[in-house]
Amino acid sequence: MVEAVIFDIGNVLIEWRPERHYDTLMPPAERAEMFADIDLHGMNEVIDRGGPFLDTVRDWADRYPRWRDPILRWHDDWIHMASPEIPHSVRLLRALRAKGVPVFALTNFGIETFHLAQEAYPFLTEFDRAYVSGHMGVTKPDPRIYDLVEADCGLTGARLLFADDRADNIAAAAARGWKVHTFDLDPAKGAQEWAARLVAEGLLDAEEAR
Repeated sequence: MVEAVIFDIGNVLIEWRPERHYDTLMPPAERAEMFADIDLHGMNEVIDRGGPFLDTVRDWADRYPRWRDPILRWHDDWIHMASPEIPHSVRLLRALRAKGVPVFALTNFGIETFHLAQEAYPFLTEFDRAYVSGHMGVTKPDPRIYDLVEADCGLTGARLLFADDRADNIAAAAARGWKVHTFDLDPAKGAQEWAARLVAEGLLDAEEAR
């Protein structure tokens, strides 16, 4: 029996599409060139491991003067990249909690960016437990983060059901025996399939999962 449900946040509860936002700031071909020149997702990984948000972005901007201004937008426009929320997923989170099912977050998120996200999306304060990589000093899919979750919550293996959009994060959880669900990058499809999985696991009925 599943005893707790674990949500990733980016592309499960809120969309996380930096490239899409940058396409509104510059021609898509120029954006593609910038992302090819600079590992901006690697920069974000530093933040997600607990690196200071503004200082990290400024450091990378200084390294790549050609792209300095758009790199700085990663900080200034961050909440626009982490949007919008996925309403059906939010309803599922709340439906599970209303049924008394413990709901956790396991997310790659910086310390400061998670605070910003909680201010913009109050439902991110509603988890029974929130495992945030910036506070933990380790990111998915490093096995250590899954070990820390198990040690803290006291649950292991098939007692946990985990939804994430990234195959590597899912594979790491599955290797520990967790039940897993890959969330589709199409938000509507992803939420509908996740709802169906929660019904199949007996955690919600069809009406509760709507």
